[in-house]
Amino acid sequence: MQKTATGPVEFYQFDLLSNFPEVTHAVFTRRGGVSPVPFDSLNVSYQTGDDAALIRKNRKTITAIIGATHLVSAHQVHKNGVKIIGHFPESDNEPQGFDALLTHFMDVALMIKQADCQAIILYDPRCQAIGNVHCGWRGNVLDIIGHTVQTMAEAFGSRPQDILACISPSLGPCCAEFKNFQQEFPPSLWRYEVRPDHFDLWAISRDQLLSAGILPEHIEMAGICTKCHRDEFFSYRGEKITGRFGTVVALSNGAF
Repeated sequence: MQKTATGPVEFYQFDLLSNFPEVTHAVFTRRGGVSPVPFDSLNVSYQTGDDAALIRKNRKTITAIIGATHLVSAHQVHKNGVKIIGHFPESDNEPQGFDALLTHFMDVALMIKQADCQAIILYDPRCQAIGNVHCGWRGNVLDIIGHTVQTMAEAFGSRPQDILACISPSLGPCCAEFKNFQQEFPPSLWRYEVRPDHFDLWAISRDQLLSAGILPEHIEMAGICTKCHRDEFFSYRGEKITGRFGTVVALSNGAF
């Protein structure tokens, strides 16, 4: 990944997508916004207790940097619902009850809100379709990744071997502790335990992408733990009351 900034707003970009000017994306840090402590400062979620007017300013800042006309995020519920954005949405629209967003529309930015969960950007350069997936441990249990790849195939004709996948900063195996994992995870995921009660969620997502047909060379993982880097990213595990940072992807004219 490469880190850059527009004014005070800092964000990361994946090397895997750098050769595709028609897709713009950014993993924004928590820096450069207007929200106060403990939401300081680029909080993008209305479900945190932060002032809605400040959140709107933060989201407008992100939309302007990406260069999109519309910004879409979902009221995420840690399940496996996939929403296809098939028309130009109202500004700042939040569909209820979805954890993955797909579109083939230009200038519609899809945003996942995070504070330890993964955002997984999907891009099909052949069919010109994009996706953004919110995946926490519950999403791994439900295989939202495989379900989203399948939905891309059904909706856009995407072939898994064409899709690029990028896994954002999120809770790393160093900090992903699950003391009740035998009740939370199915036995098929117990092999990802890297030390007592700690699990490699990054590896689970990578393997679920591979199982969905994504090629190994088409997967890029940030490898940055949000709890370990709370100076850059919001972390629910590390802070409890906190904001959400945004990972955003859009199809555009390549001006970003």
